[in-house]
Amino acid sequence: MKKKSGNIDRRRFLQSSAALGVGLMMADPASGKSSDAGKKKDDIYVALLGAGTQGQVLFNACIKMGPNSGVKFRAVCDIWEKYNLKRVSRMMDAFGRFGHKGTPYTDYREMLTKETDLDAVIIATPDFWHSEHTIASLDAGLHVYCEKEMSNKLEDARKMVEKVKQTGKLLQIGHQRRSNPRYIYCYDNIIGNDMLNRITTINGQWNRSKAACEYKGWPKETDIDQDGLEKYGFDSMKQFRNWRWYKGLGGGPIVDLGSHQIDIYNWFLNARPKAVMASGGSDYWGRQWYDSVMAVYEYETRQGAVRAFYQTITTNSSQGYFEQFMGDEGTLTISEASSRGSIYREANVPEKKWDKWVKQGLIAKAGGTQAAESEGGVPDPRASIPAAEYDLPVQMNKAYHQPHLENFFAAIRGEEKLNCPAEIGYETAVTVLKVNEAVDAGKKLTFDEAQFKA
Repeated sequence: MKKKSGNIDRRRFLQSSAALGVGLMMADPASGKSSDAGKKKDDIYVALLGAGTQGQVLFNACIKMGPNSGVKFRAVCDIWEKYNLKRVSRMMDAFGRFGHKGTPYTDYREMLTKETDLDAVIIATPDFWHSEHTIASLDAGLHVYCEKEMSNKLEDARKMVEKVKQTGKLLQIGHQRRSNPRYIYCYDNIIGNDMLNRITTINGQWNRSKAACEYKGWPKETDIDQDGLEKYGFDSMKQFRNWRWYKGLGGGPIVDLGSHQIDIYNWFLNARPKAVMASGGSDYWGRQWYDSVMAVYEYETRQGAVRAFYQTITTNSSQGYFEQFMGDEGTLTISEASSRGSIYREANVPEKKWDKWVKQGLIAKAGGTQAAESEGGVPDPRASIPAAEYDLPVQMNKAYHQPHLENFFAAIRGEEKLNCPAEIGYETAVTVLKVNEAVDAGKKLTFDEAQFKA
């Protein structure tokens, strides 16, 4: 009989999270001297606010920058004192010889008050806390890296943008693909050179398996007391562990997953959508947020109309996640998964037109084609001639979030501009949150250009 309780055996829980812990400890550099002798000119003192899975991923990405990055963690804050806070505080202390220190806090206000030498805060708390945590950190004179979605309420996201303008501090939103070298390369060289010619269609998806979408459990002896849960906006440990599925706390899979990819639609098209229609429902899990959503955006670009389809499902992982930009002369398929990424030349486009880009080293002939359709070995007369495949000559060999964090720290030092500042994050929030509205409305909803301005 299937167990319905949110509690799980402690050993199973620890085993399920062991890979992350091992990754953190193995990231410990084998060389370098302690920088705990005092703050140096280029050091950036950082606190982690939200030490759950995503917070630990961001911490790990920072550690992988190496002992000479100048980034030093000085504190961590999380309300799950018996598990997240205890665990991550110890991890930070384990890197003490490189200048890190895991001073633990359960109240972010106490941390901001006591940690007077901080320069920045990395926020990886649930979406509904992002605005309050970001604004408090900016008011404390700190730069902020905040995970997406900015907020599940546009008015709260707008307050974040306004606070950036008031304080003059930096706010990077965690749409990490905007710092991924493969995506930057495609934007600059594939889109920039109009290799696809007129883009007419976009397809994208993030399909997750049923196993990856089960409710998360927790070791019973690590429960947060009921008063503590309610103080921070949760009804129960089950809700605390699975907040992404609850309205008012998260935005469901379309926000949690789709936001990353829909952000790329806006970026690569250099446009904002004019309308969206969507279908979705709690078809399988019976949870508050929709487990399956399919949306179609309508864009108007300098070259003409573009229709962009996006889906996220939570019962099947077929073909994983990717974005596909289709033009009348070529197709770009790209994914954050580094093993995936190709560009295809339509058969009616002369090969010599693309040879100039091959000679420049912007793309490389792969020698393959898209699969030809046939029946019994005989070419299907209804099918198009297969497109020729080319490779992208850029790899991404760092942790997924590392380049985006590096960009954030470089911007603090005045060396770079933010790749996803608050204004861009806000535009994406407007674009994505409208999908859930369209599902509720059951009809096409339009955007006013003024909506994208905070």
